[in-house]
Parts: sequence; C-alpha cells; structure tokens
Amino acid sequence: MKEDIEKKKKLFQEINKELKKLYPKIKIALNFSNIWELLVAAILSAQTTDKKVNEITDKLFKKYKTLEDYVKADLKEFENNIRGVNYYKNKAKFILENAKIIKEKFNGKVPNNMQDLLTLKGVARKTANVILSVGFNIFEGIVVDTHVKRLSQILKLSNHKDPNKIEKDLMLIIPKGPDWRDFPLRLIQYGRDYCKAKRHNHNLCPLTKLFK
Repeated sequence: MKEDIEKKKKLFQEINKELKKLYPKIKIALNFSNIWELLVAAILSAQTTDKKVNEITDKLFKKYKTLEDYVKADLKEFENNIRGVNYYKNKAKFILENAKIIKEKFNGKVPNNMQDLLTLKGVARKTANVILSVGFNIFEGIVVDTHVKRLSQILKLSNHKDPNKIEKDLMLIIPKGPDWRDFPLRLIQYGRDYCKAKRHNHNLCPLTKLFK
C-alpha cells in the first residue's frame, strides 16, 4: 500500500510537470467577479458546459448585481433568465433559496468552510471545493468532475470510479496547497483540449509518452 502511494506520488509529479508546461497559468473557466457569482456559476455548471454558463451569466450578472437582487428576484422570471442550462428550474430555486439563506444565516457572505457550504441547496462536495479553492484559496479537498474522474483512471492515479474515493486517492498523492486547486483545473483543460471523452487515439495525447 505504502509503496503504491509512493509510486503514484512520483507519477503525479511527472504528470503535473508536463501539465504545467502545457498550461503555465491556469484559472477556472467560469466567469465571475465575486464569490457569490462564483457560487451561482458553479451551481449552473452542473451537467452544463462552462461556455453555456458564461453566455448566460454574462447577462445574468448585469441584471442581478447584488445578493439582495437575488433575494428579491421573481422565481419564474429568474427561470427564464437561466433557461439555457440543464435542470434550470431546480437551479433557479436553489440559487434564490441560497441567496436568502446566505443573507439570513451567514450575514450576506458566502461561507468559507466545507460544513456550512454543504448546507446550501444544490451544493455537493465538488461545488464546495470549487468555492473554497478558487474563491477563498482554502484547500480542504480536490475537485473531481467528469474530466478529473476519467483522466485519473486513464493516467493511473486512481483505480476507483467513485468521485469521493478518487478525491481521497488524489489527496494522498498531491501535496496539500495550491496544487489541490490547480492540478484539477489543468487536468480539466487537458481533457477538453487533448484527451476528450469520445473515442480517440491516445497516442496523440501529450501525456501518453509518460507511459511508454
């Protein structure tokens, strides 16, 4: 077990080194100007592309400028504003309910800890990790989205399929700190640019050379 972890630590370092060459600077693909907007965008992004979310939030964030605007928002009107995302009715309800919760329970500020974030509507561990790492530079866990899940298996960083188990595996082999945020962001971009989910020739993927 210990030898396996040490082996995967070295493998992570090699992969991370190559990813840093591909993406020297990396940031989340979602557009936002404050942590509340990051939370809104993150909730909208479930089962929806970041590109589509950014198209919607470009207008949304101009219309709803403050938390109070969301508190006072009409549900049906808000649904229409975000109609382009999947499950827009549920997401509209979650976002507007969260605005009220954050105003009443958290003094108008998005909470900066995992426990409180998980009490919000439509917020599971992945979204909470995004808010903490990107919004607050707090590294409590590692984001495991569909790209990270798929590539962690392809790159032999984890043998699991369950995102929570993959996250635990990654937390064992990645030193706690900015790489808990930046490595998954780089891996996500790599998945989009080179190693897509659809069938393709992995020999053309830049990281494949590490396994030859």
